[in-house]
Amino acid sequence: MTNDQRLDTLRAAIADLYREEGRAEAIATAEALLAGRLAAEPQRPCPLDMLIRRTASTSDLPAARAVLAAQDLIPWGTNPVADRMSGEVAASYAVSELLGPDGPIRAPDLRLGLFYQRPGCYYALHHHDADETYVILAGCADWTAGEDRRPRGPGEMIHHPSLMPHAFRTGPEGLLALWRWSGDINTHSYGFLPDPDA
Repeated sequence: MTNDQRLDTLRAAIADLYREEGRAEAIATAEALLAGRLAAEPQRPCPLDMLIRRTASTSDLPAARAVLAAQDLIPWGTNPVADRMSGEVAASYAVSELLGPDGPIRAPDLRLGLFYQRPGCYYALHHHDADETYVILAGCADWTAGEDRRPRGPGEMIHHPSLMPHAFRTGPEGLLALWRWSGDINTHSYGFLPDPDA
């Protein structure tokens, strides 16, 4: 399979998941992703590359398999809110923005990407103006979304309306997920909140 074909498979698998979400903004994100192109060039390996591959390999979801197949082409290290993270927190996860105002696929009012977090790590309570939907591709996490707290696993979709506090702690396999922002997608509103679980 060529590099372009691997990336096309990845874009199609992600688009299918967000079409399934059914919200108008999710469908618009899927269409913007399919209308764009990702550079079919090998990327510099992410420091968490082997962990990402290991977690992705535990899932039978088509999007997880597509990530695994295209891992060397994914632009990890393109986190639009990286400036909000301390060194210790930043070392526990990796982000790839695939679509957005500054992403490889340009979209002025949408953001979409991949997220990986190491096993046994906590991503503290935070919020932002954007509406957000995560889709877990592989691994699991104990997830807090507002008052809803429960374990989440592959195939689950978690929606955070604007300014809903959310946090998660990864299980023993780590977590590979997709994230999608719509509405007010500014990054300056992204902020951590007082968190009794931190």
